[in-house]
Amino acid sequence: MKIGIISFAHMHAHSYASVIKNMEGVTLAGISDEDKERGIKNSELYDTVYYQTYHDLLESDVDAVIVTSENYLHHQHVLAAAKAGKHVLCEKPLATNLRDIEEMISVCEQHQVLLGTAFPVRFNTPIQHAKKVIEEGALGEILAIKGTNRGTNPGGWFIDKEKSGGGAVLDHTVHVVDIMRWFTGAEVKEVYAEIGNVYIDHPIDDCGILTMEFTNGMFATLDCSWSRNSSYPTWGDVTMEFIGTNGTLKIDAFSQKMDYYSNHEGVKWIGWGDDMDAGLIEDFVASVKVGRPPLASGHSGLKAVEVALAAYQSSEKRVPVKLKGI
Repeated sequence: MKIGIISFAHMHAHSYASVIKNMEGVTLAGISDEDKERGIKNSELYDTVYYQTYHDLLESDVDAVIVTSENYLHHQHVLAAAKAGKHVLCEKPLATNLRDIEEMISVCEQHQVLLGTAFPVRFNTPIQHAKKVIEEGALGEILAIKGTNRGTNPGGWFIDKEKSGGGAVLDHTVHVVDIMRWFTGAEVKEVYAEIGNVYIDHPIDDCGILTMEFTNGMFATLDCSWSRNSSYPTWGDVTMEFIGTNGTLKIDAFSQKMDYYSNHEGVKWIGWGDDMDAGLIEDFVASVKVGRPPLASGHSGLKAVEVALAAYQSSEKRVPVKLKGI
């Protein structure tokens, strides 16, 4: 199978490229990047062909592409890939508004290509074990969930709202909401959010607290922020606490680590656990081979963005916002 990557604007492109290079039967067949210097540098790094435009890449014989461009470009890149008959794995958030995402899903269906959302947390071992516990009913009825996704400010185009579509709330809400939906099969029906700008001197949201009510009656809270400073041992976290009628389950998705303290290098967390990005790419490749939807589909990406956008509306209006169609 031949896979191309559209843009190295997102830092995850490096992880995905590394995974592909180490997979049997899969070739990183090309990289396109409108930033010529970056594109040539990374094509040399990963020993593949550089295409200055994504149109040139899509005219090649690749079977699928991974879109890791700036958020506002996802829509045009996915549509172009679908019309060229290429399967697509798109970085989250799928797009910056629901209309674009709905069109992306529709066009992929029309051209009979698969559309996956890059939700690698689904492939994290603690997350997968927790899902089994909940599905087996060990916790009883889930009453409430407390979640966090707190990271460092990525800077660059992430804090340019025209290119990103939003700050920490859009960037970090989608991952955890996706897991909550995946675990419980319930949809968010109402969101109340308080969103602020307290950590960086730049006009974009860098923190938020969401309270969500789900269709099955449970409630959830989420701290989605860029609240980790530059000296924090890692980029951030994903944690969740599930409270049920028969028990409580706490998950720290990135606790597979060693704590390293050094007079010369300070404090570091050295991960020893699984590579969830590898799980994401392996699932996408398998889905293309057998013609099944990826574990995290375009619809999954749509529902997660829907919650994040409702949070912005709630914060602006200072009222709870009901999601459409629920």
